[in-house]
Amino acid sequence: MKTQRIYIDTSVIGGCFDPEFAEWSNGLIADFRNGIFQPLLSEVIAAEIADAPENVQVIYAELVSFTPETLTVGESTLELADEYQKRGILTPNFYDDGLHIALATVAEADLLVSWNFKHIVRFDKIRLFNAVNIEFGYKPLQIFSPREVTTYGQEED
Repeated sequence: MKTQRIYIDTSVIGGCFDPEFAEWSNGLIADFRNGIFQPLLSEVIAAEIADAPENVQVIYAELVSFTPETLTVGESTLELADEYQKRGILTPNFYDDGLHIALATVAEADLLVSWNFKHIVRFDKIRLFNAVNIEFGYKPLQIFSPREVTTYGQEED
């Protein structure tokens, strides 16, 4: 079976140290560590992590050690992110959120995983992102929180 390629945004890494999200963020990192999923990272994440606390940077460094695919922002990515802006799906202050969506879409990630419930992991936003993605010839992007994706806590019945 093909290993699922999962694009994570920065919130998943920071979530490792947030009491509300740590259980599932750490579970997903363990899934990457155990080869259950293939992480997809990007230059956008690298830039966001540069100013993050050291403990967050340590988790990111571990993810980099798993030889993930690292996605770069190209013309197709910018075209999609710009279209999300034009359609009012995201405001200019949250352009990078659109870049995460566009990067995962262009790379044909199996999933994008985020804790960003305001701008990314929202039914109405996901429908709008995917309407643009389909219009531009891409397949729909599956978007979930780490809690819905990690194998952590899934004991056999």
